[in-house]
Amino acid sequence: MATMTQPLLAETDVLVVGAGIVGLAHAAAALRRGHTVTVIDRDSRAVGASIRNFGHACVTAQSGDLLELAHIARGRWLDLASAAGFFAVSHGAVAVARTARELAVLDELAASREPGEVRLLDAEAVRDALSVPGDARISGGALLRDDLRVDPRQAVGAIAGWLSEQGVRFLWNTSYLHAGDGVVHTSRGTVRAQRTFVCVGHDLDLVHPVEAADHGIRRCGLQMARVAAPAGVAIGPAVLTGTSMLRYPAFAETAAAATLRDDFLAADPAVVEIDANVMFTQRPDGTIIVGDSHRYDATMDPFLDETTSEVLLQRVAEVLGTGPLRVVERWQGVYAHSLTGPYLVTEVADGVTAVSVTSGVGMTIALGLAERVLDERLPSLTLPSLTTSSLTKAN
Repeated sequence: MATMTQPLLAETDVLVVGAGIVGLAHAAAALRRGHTVTVIDRDSRAVGASIRNFGHACVTAQSGDLLELAHIARGRWLDLASAAGFFAVSHGAVAVARTARELAVLDELAASREPGEVRLLDAEAVRDALSVPGDARISGGALLRDDLRVDPRQAVGAIAGWLSEQGVRFLWNTSYLHAGDGVVHTSRGTVRAQRTFVCVGHDLDLVHPVEAADHGIRRCGLQMARVAAPAGVAIGPAVLTGTSMLRYPAFAETAAAATLRDDFLAADPAVVEIDANVMFTQRPDGTIIVGDSHRYDATMDPFLDETTSEVLLQRVAEVLGTGPLRVVERWQGVYAHSLTGPYLVTEVADGVTAVSVTSGVGMTIALGLAERVLDERLPSLTLPSLTTSSLTKAN
């Protein structure tokens, strides 16, 4: 029986599988180093975790290695926003404290960082930053200087469009099947590539199940919503709350945070039950992205629990000092999660590297992680600035 030969779709220095933020980060980093780049994605545009989040580069709340990657990524975000022309603001983030324990966490964090990186705020200053009424129950907070935010629905598509203008070739509706010996097999044909980066997030278990299992990758499902802004509310920074102090390492590693979970179990067990991170960001159109809850499974059911949504919406309304919020949209976010580490970088075949962010901070570190991965896998040329005029076009 004769076998059919797949058509050759492209020959390229670098092939990136996945057009979410992790994949686009690798494409941009490879292009900046002077390589020809091709990106394939199974969809006709990015519709996964990269557009379903808050658009918050949560820099300051990271620590150690993640903080280093987040700072690199921050610079790349600003460069890309300037080059591609998408919305990005570097107003930082406000961490809202509503109890003495939460204030103690912020005090400790501020004392551990360089002057100005974490600036403590009194209650009035927090209310001013959030445009909320004076009777909102807020004890104080902190401005996290280095955080920034983008509109995720705009930014990811804008980066892909701009990369395409610079010569990166995008093959949409093209699924990755397997790779080896410099040949990548897809649903539409083959691609010859010197180096391939597989950046498919939680779907790594569909294409490289052994490596996904070795890293313990599973899916994290989030409930999120977009709400109409209450009258007069204009919020420049991203907003975190006490529940965020349970999740992000810079908060959680403080001595003051050691019993914070017990405080929530006693005072507000509902947020612990849904593993909430009550936070929000305002989009350019004025609507506010709010969330989120967390649940974990190998396969994520698509159904949303209305009780969970009600808890999240009520807690956000309490911070804003308003009545019930009007929901414009609801959705489920899904991202890769692992207990073995915050990200995965592993060789799955000769010349093929799988990269996944497995801790919910893809928007925060992806652009920094890609720089590190490219430095290790593709020794760098002299790197120009990330501007239209200085990038080498691939085609």
